[in-house]
Amino acid sequence: MGAKTARGLATQEALVRAARIIFERDGFLDARIVDITAEAETASGSFYTYFNSKEEIFQSVVQQLADEGLHPPSLEYLDGAERDFEKLIEKHHRAYLEMYQRHAKMMAVIEEVTSISDKFLHWRTQQAQPYVESNVATVRKLQRAGLVDRKLDPLLSARALSAMVSRSAFITFVLEEEDKKAVGGLAKTLTRLWVNALGLRK
Repeated sequence: MGAKTARGLATQEALVRAARIIFERDGFLDARIVDITAEAETASGSFYTYFNSKEEIFQSVVQQLADEGLHPPSLEYLDGAERDFEKLIEKHHRAYLEMYQRHAKMMAVIEEVTSISDKFLHWRTQQAQPYVESNVATVRKLQRAGLVDRKLDPLLSARALSAMVSRSAFITFVLEEEDKKAVGGLAKTLTRLWVNALGLRK
């Protein structure tokens, strides 16, 4: 399915924009397709020209977020870096946390759907896999270079570090509803924890 003309593409994009508004307002379970089409100012029946289900349009909304940086940053930026590791990590953490705080409502809905849909959980895991693999490869390379603790398991370390960032963001910006003022302190704290956990050396 999907748009095949410029007009169809515009309608499809309008539906995705509208879906995000409705999902953020009502959550996934209470969101209705009729409300999405009303928000998009399109006929109710037109929805099924572009999407098979509410789940499918939700996935399209999440894919747009992924393009903005849905996942914690890959460690590959440390590969070959000659600058201060800590400063570089903090920069990337700050960018991710700013994105997360900006889209906190949608991130809350993503957590909701992840907990109730095995299909979406599987899709989300697949989407994250390239980031995990990149992190593992970078940890191994830094270990060979003597810059990271060689006793660490690369895969478990990569997963733990990414989970630390994403869950901290969820707790801070979704559960506690902190504003953007919290970004700086959280970025610094997570960075220090990363540096200590990896045993990073300049």
